[in-house]
Amino acid sequence: MVEERVGRVLGAAGISSGRLDRCRVLSGGTYNTVEEVLLTDGSRYVLKTPPPPDVPGLSHERELLVSEAEFYRAAATVGVPAPRVVGTPTSRHLLMTACPGDMWDDRFTAVEQASLRAESGVLVARLHQVTGPGFGYPSGALGPLSADWRTAFTTMYAAVLDDARRYGAWLPRPPDDIARTAASAYGALDEVTVPRLVHFDLWRGNILVERPAGRGEPRIGGLIDGERMLWGDPLADFVSLALLDDIEKDRDFLAGYQEGGGRTEFTDPARRRLALYRSYLYLIMLTETVPRAMGAERDAWLRDTVAPELVAALDELAR
Repeated sequence: MVEERVGRVLGAAGISSGRLDRCRVLSGGTYNTVEEVLLTDGSRYVLKTPPPPDVPGLSHERELLVSEAEFYRAAATVGVPAPRVVGTPTSRHLLMTACPGDMWDDRFTAVEQASLRAESGVLVARLHQVTGPGFGYPSGALGPLSADWRTAFTTMYAAVLDDARRYGAWLPRPPDDIARTAASAYGALDEVTVPRLVHFDLWRGNILVERPAGRGEPRIGGLIDGERMLWGDPLADFVSLALLDDIEKDRDFLAGYQEGGGRTEFTDPARRRLALYRSYLYLIMLTETVPRAMGAERDAWLRDTVAPELVAALDELAR
């Protein structure tokens, strides 16, 4: 029974199972199961549960809840609004508080959108102040953290290409050709010497926006879904923040990022790293559709929209 399962999780977190009112599955997740848990006093929590071990996924997707809990812990140290982990997280569930607001969409005016972009810049700059114990995924899915960013990122890149080969994913270029093109730019990674907190999935769907009391200026209520977090180059966050676009065009975000103390020097090596990170994310998107079985419509969108962006990033690296 769902109530019994959720009740056990609440009990382990020190919350009486008798306070459970109801729970419902939330849509939008593509890997973990996400449920909203409502208590009798009106409190809201979110419960995440990973798929069974035999469900196929990408190599870096093991122990994602470990990474997510780490992200929320780190975000709290710099005052960034995000869920708070409740109880002790395990590899089988993660219970957290629910953030106020709804998914950021197009219902806001142009002025409000600009303000939100600037606010997001300030918050992301705060995230990037947090340093980690090494480079890579804290989950250990691809091995222990590395002492240098080149070792960590090249391991990540090789892993997703191996996943593409294993699943027979359609890519606009052969995996070996992509690997050679990426390798030509790996020298630019050596500029990154301090591992910093990177969310790596900050598209608008993972940024909640609230309008206090239903009126007034909208504001960001929380950065959620930190399961893809890593310790690495802050520039890597700019890819999802400008998904399928160019972060250098987003003057409102960049102004907020600088206001928050972030550095935005788009040198030639920095742009090469950005191209590497774009190609990495787009490889993930094109590969994960196979084990996820996302359907023909999604596959067509990936081929028509994401694949050309991957090619453009690779062409930029080749130049």
